[in-house]
Amino acid sequence: MKLNKIKKILFILSFILSYVIEMIFIFAIIILFYLNQTVETKRVIKIPKGSTSNAILSLNKRYHNINIIDKTVLKYLGHLQGGWIDLKIEKMTKLDFLYKLTTSKAALKKIVLIPGETYFFFLQDLAEKLNVDTFKVFDLYSQKAFKKDGNIMADTYYLPMGMNEKDLINYLINTTNKTYEKLDKKIFGSHNKDNWYRYITIASIIQKEAASKKEMPYISSVIYNRLNKNMKLQMDGILNYSKYSHTKITPKMIKEDTTDYNTYKYKGLPSSPVCAVELAAIKAAIFPAKTDYLYFMKSIDGKSHHFSKTYKQHKRYIKKVKRAKKKAIYKKKKPILNKEDRLKKLFQN
Repeated sequence: MKLNKIKKILFILSFILSYVIEMIFIFAIIILFYLNQTVETKRVIKIPKGSTSNAILSLNKRYHNINIIDKTVLKYLGHLQGGWIDLKIEKMTKLDFLYKLTTSKAALKKIVLIPGETYFFFLQDLAEKLNVDTFKVFDLYSQKAFKKDGNIMADTYYLPMGMNEKDLINYLINTTNKTYEKLDKKIFGSHNKDNWYRYITIASIIQKEAASKKEMPYISSVIYNRLNKNMKLQMDGILNYSKYSHTKITPKMIKEDTTDYNTYKYKGLPSSPVCAVELAAIKAAIFPAKTDYLYFMKSIDGKSHHFSKTYKQHKRYIKKVKRAKKKAIYKKKKPILNKEDRLKKLFQN
């Protein structure tokens, strides 16, 4: 009797065990089938640094739905990489995708936006160096930009190779927007985009005109002094906008340009910044030097500017610089004679 009972119990246990093994086997097949499904993704994606839960939350919002199975697999594979990562391909299995989230890193390209450069040349350089479509870059920039220029701060950027055009423009403009907002709140206590871009416009003129960072507050004072007196700014640097960034300003250009960048014709500031600016130019635009200067002109050596309070002083300095330039040209043209030639000339006289 006892033997039959034991046999019965063993039979039930073996049945349960075989059922459990069968269910585990079926579950394993389902998991393997799930992990071998094809995933389509962006090649380069961003994972925020911090906890795994925050990273997964970001992935759910921006790229893919990470479910409980994915989370479990990720725990066994390792930690999620923080920052921009390059998955190398855009189509892969779910298992490959999860594995790459824990192992991939992006190859970064150094991109420098020089202070005073315009978006027109910077975007072309950006597209060439990162091997993306130039027309798409310009189109996306025009959609995202608040003003024609000044939307991307002059700085050194390390950008992932493989990043698409949309992510590139979003990253550069969003990064600048955050910097601008932070600075605005720090200085003024709140952020007003229209008011802030007025300072960026002034900063861009300073960036174009100043020969050094030391000069920036003085250039800024001239701009404000002329605006306060309702005078035209009449500055060449403002005409170096967009595609004219590297163009020498001529009387013909001043005569023919009908945009509000032509401050020889129109009063006030142009409607948009004229270039990318650095922090020193922004600070100078907000905190100009206290002066009575209304004019400035490049010094004889071309490394600084001479500032004047009156037009009379300004004209006097213009004449002085012109004389010095003529003298320098004459010296250049005058042949340098060696000792033998000098003796010949002496005897000829």
